[in-house]
Amino acid sequence: MTAPSREATLHTRLADGSLAGNWTLDPARSTATLKSRSMWGLVPVKGTFKKMEGAGTVSPTGEVTGRIAVAADSLDTKLAKRDAHLRSPDFFHAEKYPEITFTLGKLTPAADGLTVEGTINVREVSRPITFPATATPAADGEIALDATVQVDRSHHGLTWNQLGMASMHNTITIHAVFTKD
Repeated sequence: MTAPSREATLHTRLADGSLAGNWTLDPARSTATLKSRSMWGLVPVKGTFKKMEGAGTVSPTGEVTGRIAVAADSLDTKLAKRDAHLRSPDFFHAEKYPEITFTLGKLTPAADGLTVEGTINVREVSRPITFPATATPAADGEIALDATVQVDRSHHGLTWNQLGMASMHNTITIHAVFTKD
């Protein structure tokens, strides 16, 4: 007899109510990264959002709601001039729109993990998004969610692209560790 998969265990715990309660994102153990390409696709651009927060609630019947926010001005690509440009009105306009948020609408167990449905909001432009994720129950009262999401920045009004050098397609990778309140 094989041991149940971590997804099956998570599905069971959602259904039996043992995960019910409020959960808070641990920013010290969570990461949100951004990958894109520049110079006509020849140069990879990687950055990490240094500030993030979030919270979620699991109902006794297993419905999950939640929100994760990253500070737009906390993106660090290891190049100060590029970071300043990304924070400017050409891109995130971080002074006017300080947060990039994801709001969870629905979490559905899937054969290979979870299907996540929600809304991503950048510069006050909200778009629905669906993506696969995995959830790993760790120590008692702790769970890690992992996902890689493809986002077209033009869908959020981020269309600056001098001479067509910058890709509109970005990859966001998130590792979110939540602890039970």
